[in-house]
This record gives sequence, structure tokens and C-alpha cells, in this order.
Amino acid sequence: MRKILTSLTDGRGFDIGLVSLPLGFLFLMSGLPLIYNVLMSFQEVDMFSLGSFIRPFVGFKNYETLFSQRETWPILGNTALFVVASILGQFVIGFSLALFFWVNFPGASWLRGLFLVSWVMPGLVVGAIWNWILSGDFGVLNYMLRETGIISSNIFWRSDPDFSLWAVIIANVWLGTSFNMILLSVGLSGIPKDLYEAAELDGANVWQRFWTITLPMMRSTIGAIISLGLIFTLQQFDLFAAITSGGPNNSSNVTQYWAWDLSFRQYDFAQGATISVIMIVFVMFASIVYVRSTRHEVRG
Repeated sequence: MRKILTSLTDGRGFDIGLVSLPLGFLFLMSGLPLIYNVLMSFQEVDMFSLGSFIRPFVGFKNYETLFSQRETWPILGNTALFVVASILGQFVIGFSLALFFWVNFPGASWLRGLFLVSWVMPGLVVGAIWNWILSGDFGVLNYMLRETGIISSNIFWRSDPDFSLWAVIIANVWLGTSFNMILLSVGLSGIPKDLYEAAELDGANVWQRFWTITLPMMRSTIGAIISLGLIFTLQQFDLFAAITSGGPNNSSNVTQYWAWDLSFRQYDFAQGATISVIMIVFVMFASIVYVRSTRHEVRG
């Protein structure tokens, strides 16, 4: 005991004690619920046994039941489309804005700051705003598309099965674009100007400089943004709750909203936990990609 106290007072064990407190808090608040959720996916759970660890063990029965349901694969397909379209839209628009503001014209910093409004707004507030924009009767989006001649009649974005998922995708792209823009702007600012000057002297045009200098130099930043985008998109719940509620007829339902619906509306906690475990696997994969993408930056 005296050695432990001595190590804390002379500084050699202070760093261990300092790290152990947040790690213990993290394990208590995140680790235990995660273990509980994984355990619940292998058990038979009802409302009366929800607060107990000791429940009938059913093995992989919950997973077999999940993948045997006819709505599972369409919802997984919706999730894949939502993730890919959201990440692609956020990245392309965010990269375009980052390149635009990279020119650093007068007022660029103030205008760039305005784009952060979407990122700091709560998801439910964003969902309420896009509810008005996407309204089939008086929505701003329908008005703009009608006035430009793209459509001849109103599109009921939230209630049409062909457009309901795209309604949430549009809102999510708007929500995450500013985050992509800021991170990509930081990556662009780290590229030495000398490389572009040398390439320009060698006769390289704008596109050649972009493909041979900008993209290779931002490889780690792009990898981090895509992995973070995957994590944030798989966690997106508020927009579905505010805009479509997964309908109509599961046309806009995704795994994260389905897990909540099964657990807290249908009280099928085992199936909800099973879907959550599957999502955790994808989030862990994205986390590994993110760590590998930023490893050399930490070493440098």
C-alpha cells in the first residue's frame, strides 16, 4: 500500500491514476450497456425479465428469426442506400465548398461560418424544418422544382414510397455537409503551396494538380471523413423520427430506427438488441478505418 501511495505522490503513477478515472467512467456508462445489449441478443427477453441478466439462453435464434423476416432485407437495403447516398452527397458537396472557400476571397471566413448553422442545430429541429420544406402541398422544394420546370405536379416526399427515403437523405446531406467542409478545409490548408507552384511551372493544369497533388495529399483526411460519416450516419435517428417515422410501409425504415421501434413500440427487446449488435459491427469497422487513417498524423 505504501508503494502505491509513494508512486502517486512522486509522479510515477499519477498518470495511471489520472487515466483510470475516465476509463472507469467510460466502462460504467458505455461498456456495461454494450455488454448488456450483446448478452440480450442471445437471450429470450420480455418486459418482466428486462432488468435481469439471468434469462433463458437461446443462442443464435434471435439472429435466425431476424433474417427470416420478410421486412429485414428491404430495411437493410434502405440502410445501405441511406448510408452510401448520404456519405457521397455530404462528401461531394462538402469537398466542393472546401475548394470554393480555399480561394480565400474577401468575406470567405464569414460565409464559411454560416454553413456551420446546420451542424450545430439539433436533429429534431432540422427534421421539423425539412418537414416544411418537403411538404407536398406548400413545400419550398416542390415550389422551386415546379418553377424551374423540373416537375409538373407536386411530389409528396414524406408519404410517397418512392421518395420517402430520399426525403430523409436530402435532409441528412444538408445536415452533414458543413462538417465535411470544415474537415476538408483543414486538410487542404495543410498542403504546401510549393507543390502547386512547382506543378504549375511544369505545365500541369488545374485538373492534373487536383488528381496528382490534392487527392493524394488528402488521402488520410478523406479516409477519416468517410469513416466518421459512416459512424454518424448509422447513428442518425432524429430525422427519421421527425420526417417519415420509417413509413409508409417501411419504405424509409432503416436499422437504427427499426431497432428503436422493435424495442420501445413493439417491446421486442431481443430483436431490437440483435439489430443493434449488427450495427455495432459496422461501427467498429468504421472506427478501425478511422484510427488507421489518422495513425500517421498522431505519430507525426
